[in-house]
Amino acid sequence: MRLTDDRYAGERNQFELALRMIRHEARTRTIQGCTGLSDDRIRKLYATYFKNSGITDVRRRRGKSPRQVTRFVKNPDHQLQATTLVALYCAGLLVRIDENYKVHACWPRPDVEFGHRLCRAFENYLLLHERPLLSFEWAWNLLHSIAWNDELYLALCRGCRARYVQDAYALDMKTCPACEIEAHQRRRPGVRTFSTA
Repeated sequence: MRLTDDRYAGERNQFELALRMIRHEARTRTIQGCTGLSDDRIRKLYATYFKNSGITDVRRRRGKSPRQVTRFVKNPDHQLQATTLVALYCAGLLVRIDENYKVHACWPRPDVEFGHRLCRAFENYLLLHERPLLSFEWAWNLLHSIAWNDELYLALCRGCRARYVQDAYALDMKTCPACEIEAHQRRRPGVRTFSTA
């Protein structure tokens, strides 16, 4: 078998994506949704390339993926990082924003290309934030939640006119997280950001 054979390229891409997602501690069901690999194959990949190879800093997450949206608007720091992720989703063509600032998914359902784009967006997010507050599974949840346009939407800041992630059921002060953090720093010099606890 030659690795360059087209008939093996699809399977190789599935394995590469599964390993990439395992490194980000994605849950089995999330990996399965993008790769189409069975639970058993995903567990064997983890055992072979991580658990039995001495790489102990990658953990396997159990249970269901998070579904709540309150984490994304918990405080300005979380809101800013969620907004960063949505911008990266747009840049990666995972979502598009129409003229009314409604968010639309670009993929009808996850596949390998979708998974690689999601990983790329998440990896860029990790590079942009010194202390990332959202895990890969939270990023997965955000992508789906923002595309449904029911609990989360893109609000408009009255100060800088930037768009930001906002809870549709919460009171909106019309201030983006960047403006809120800046105002907080002016009120309390020396305090970098809000508490992330």
